[in-house]
Formats: sequence, C-alpha cells, structure tokens
Amino acid sequence: MPKSKRDRQVTLSKTKKKGREHKETIVNTIRQAAEDYSSAYVFSFENMRNHKFKEFREQLKSNSRFFLGSNKVMQIALGRSESDEIRPGLHKISKVLHGDAGLCFTNLPKEEVERLFNEYEEYDFARTGSISTEKVELKEGPLEQFSHEMEPFLRKQGMPVRLNKGVIELVSDFLVCDEGKPLSPESARILRLLGTKMASFRLHLICRWSPGDFEQYAPGPDDSGVESS
Repeated sequence: MPKSKRDRQVTLSKTKKKGREHKETIVNTIRQAAEDYSSAYVFSFENMRNHKFKEFREQLKSNSRFFLGSNKVMQIALGRSESDEIRPGLHKISKVLHGDAGLCFTNLPKEEVERLFNEYEEYDFARTGSISTEKVELKEGPLEQFSHEMEPFLRKQGMPVRLNKGVIELVSDFLVCDEGKPLSPESARILRLLGTKMASFRLHLICRWSPGDFEQYAPGPDDSGVESS
C-alpha cells in the first residue's frame, strides 16, 4: 500500500526542539485539514484587527478552519511542487502564500465563501502611519465633548487649548489630519478621542482549490507558474 504524502517526514529549519515541534504540529494540522475539508482558499487582508478576525472565524468554525502565521510553514505543509504536494493541485495555492496572507479550509459552497469574504468589512480606529482617508479639522471654540481633566492631555497632542470657566476651548482652528497623508501618533490619538474610524479591515480572496479544480481570483505577490485548470 503506497505511503500517504501526509505522513511524509518534513525537515524544518534548525531551531530549538520546542519551536521545531510547534512547527511540525502546525504542518500536521494543516495536512489533516486538507484531508477533512472539501476546498481551500488563500486570502489576503488589509488593516488586520485580531479581535475582528476572531469574530469572523468564530462565525465559520462549524464548517471551516483558518490558518495565519508563517507562510513558509504553510507552504511546506501543502507542498511547494507537484512532487511533494499532499493532494493534487495544492502546490498551486502554496505558490501564492506570500505577504499578508492566510489559508482557509472549508466545506461551504463556493458561492457562500465568495459572498462572505466579499461582503466583509469592519471599521476601526486608524493607527500611527496609516493613510488618512479624509481631512479632519476642528474649529476654534469650545470642545464640550471633552471634560476639563482632558485639557493637559490635549495640549500634549499639540492642540492649542485652554480652560475657560471649566470648559476646554480651542483658541484657533486645528488641523488633526489631512487626506492622503500618514497619521502621526498625535493625530491617531485625537481621532480615537473623537470617535473617528478610518481603518477598514477587509479580507480578499486570492485563489480557490478543490479536488481537480483551481481558480485564481486576484494576482498574488508572486503567482508565476500558477495556472488555472
């Protein structure tokens, strides 16, 4: 009886025993998922928010399994060529596992997966260095949304403020951020205080694999040699 490719021993990078065992566990878990689920998808993400992704994953946990982490380990688990792939065609999705990407095994119909990923979008507060999606400017006058205890903190963020009869007052117009420009640490903090969410956490499907079928939705960072069948 031929030996299953899933049982093949794989040599990982030379690390401490605990780290190596952890990688081997991930490899074996991915290989088991490849046997247990009917299809696999590679997806990319932008503005990742761990708590939001956890919620999305929880919605699908009854019929799907997600993997994020070392792309190299995931590639090793799937196989990086026809000669070492664990199921026919899986090396094709291995080739597009680069950059900010993840792996999803699922038993859901193709149309349902496409709908879930395409419709998913969650907004959150932008972080330092993110590109501002709009211009935010505060006009001179009272800032009644802030309590008087906030005045020293706002001043440290560069805002021209003062206390006037217990009310924080902006003594001149203040530009928090300009559209298309990176956010400074101070701008990011002020936007959070204002409740302004500029970061859009989204998931994008790159490709799909199922036995005997491969479909590429979008070009990956390096999709050379990947062909649809």
